[in-house]
Amino acid sequence: MFTWSRTALAAATLAAGALAALPAAAADIGLGRAATPAELDAWDIDVRPDFKGLPRGSGTVDDGEEIWESTCAACHGSFGESNLVFTPLIGGTTEEDMETGRVASLTSPTQSTRTTIMKAATVSTLWDYIRRAMPWDNPRSLDTDEVYAVLAYLLSLADIVDYDFTLSDETIAEVQERMPNRNNLFFHEGLWRVDGEPDTHNVACMQDCVTEVEISSALPDYARDANGDLAAQMRIVGPVRGVDSLSPALTGTVADNAQAVRAHARATLDQAQADTGDIGSTFAGDARAVLADIDASGCLACHARDTPLLGPSFREVALRYKDEDVQARLVDKVRQGGSGVWGPIVMPPHPQLDEAMLARMVDWILAGAPQ
Repeated sequence: MFTWSRTALAAATLAAGALAALPAAAADIGLGRAATPAELDAWDIDVRPDFKGLPRGSGTVDDGEEIWESTCAACHGSFGESNLVFTPLIGGTTEEDMETGRVASLTSPTQSTRTTIMKAATVSTLWDYIRRAMPWDNPRSLDTDEVYAVLAYLLSLADIVDYDFTLSDETIAEVQERMPNRNNLFFHEGLWRVDGEPDTHNVACMQDCVTEVEISSALPDYARDANGDLAAQMRIVGPVRGVDSLSPALTGTVADNAQAVRAHARATLDQAQADTGDIGSTFAGDARAVLADIDASGCLACHARDTPLLGPSFREVALRYKDEDVQARLVDKVRQGGSGVWGPIVMPPHPQLDEAMLARMVDWILAGAPQ
């Protein structure tokens, strides 16, 4: 959450006035046009904590479970418990939390995981986020009733509503009264006023500063290589280069290990760049157009052309299936989703993809993802 100072509000007001005058000025030189009401409605979709902006609609827990299993469970688990990548959505709250409106385990030193339902103060935040961002490979594809249904299912998993509850624009206020962390949202008056006081009592460290960092937690050994070599999945530029998680943990200081880490990261990049041999097939279509379709379909969130990310690179797929007739099988795999071939990471289904477009994508991948 954020707040505005009076200075910021004044600046925003002036900017809004300038934007209002822009269409007339732009029209004089033939530049642009005023946004249509439909375009403004498509952009103005936020839902406030007082439920202003919430559209009419409804959805049941049962309907939400069906949508969840087909669209959401691949990434978030059947019961919001998540999987190897995402943190759990549900858990860590009690009936007492729903009575007090404060999640006690948030301040517990033994609570290692902070789930979404533990932290969310307003149910409108959950509704708004699901509508605008989910599912992550096809955001805003759920209609209004489906958003209500999915959220109803999540709320039932957290025991905030009963299994036969129908969530709607008329019943959502009831849910807010049972949100476990509803009373932990604070308004810092000092940040609102220009002459206000800051909301922290910390002071700048100007002497006796800490010179050594004490590591309080680390990735356990059994999970170190769960996602392959992390260094091969990091960018070669910038201060964060990743670690060779397939090898034992480094010892010594950061300065001692910097050169070895940098050399390994560079080696993974060189290997990816060098692995561009002949795949054995050609692609006769417009490679740039196919890549644009792949980007628009959300595939690049998990895959890259020649570098492993959450999933294998397109080049790796082509090399694995070189000289094999797998086009139809891969088309079906992309459409249905699944896991196991490249490890435990789940690829969500893509039922929205056009059949001809999907076939072109797979042909391009099997041809080695040519540029």
